[in-house]
Amino acid sequence: MKKWMFLIAAGLVLLLAACGGNDESSDSDTDSDTEITVGAVSVPHAEILEEARPMLEEEGITLNIEEYQDYVFPNDDLADGTLDANYFQHQPYLDQTVEDTGYEIESIGNVHVEPIGIYSQNITDIDDIPEGTEVVLSNSIADQGRILTLFENNGLITLDEDVEKSAATIDDIVDNPLNLSFHPDVDPAFLPENYESEEDALVVINTNYAIEAGLNPLDDALFMEDEDSEYLNLVAVRSEDVDNEALNKLVEVLQSQEIQDFMLENYDGAVIPTPTDAE
Repeated sequence: MKKWMFLIAAGLVLLLAACGGNDESSDSDTDSDTEITVGAVSVPHAEILEEARPMLEEEGITLNIEEYQDYVFPNDDLADGTLDANYFQHQPYLDQTVEDTGYEIESIGNVHVEPIGIYSQNITDIDDIPEGTEVVLSNSIADQGRILTLFENNGLITLDEDVEKSAATIDDIVDNPLNLSFHPDVDPAFLPENYESEEDALVVINTNYAIEAGLNPLDDALFMEDEDSEYLNLVAVRSEDVDNEALNKLVEVLQSQEIQDFMLENYDGAVIPTPTDAE
């Protein structure tokens, strides 16, 4: 009798051990899946990420997308660990943020260019810009050099030749024949509203906000950057994560031919894929 009781007890131990082994295997399978959270402005970045989501799922990566309407919080949330990466900014903006905040964040790859445009309700030709016209632009210091260079390239102003173009500010204008009045004090998200209300002004609108407001940069901009713009939109991560396999796979997917074709087909030239050799 004792022998049978011993055999029954031993069998129960083996059964429980087997069940435990299956649970451990199941946990291991779950742990093999990777989850990343990426911050992006709604248009076009979040839309592009949505297109990339199923491609990442095939690689065992679950993509969570956090949408933003501004340019400040995505870097704040990346630095404090709320996000694993963000996708919304170009290198000069990232550099300026790091200089201002000391955040240890950096790029792990470029994805696309959004040529910035100049819009006006009533001015329909660059040659017909009246003297003294108000120019409304972003309060982002990182964008000033970019915008002023665009105005210089179109013959409207001249910048100090001793100043690096990307770092130029309004104070570096040395010739302004039309006496244009530059006002760099508007949050980028509100620039489309200025375009609607300031009918006789020139309004510089970042392309993501222009698209979101129903503007087509190629059709509606008075003039705009060409596709050779150096302001490449990138994926940023904390410096400690630059070699993270899942985050680098994200960049690889965003640079894939499938996603490049999606950009070209859906944004009518307002979003231009970055050649991978531009890294």
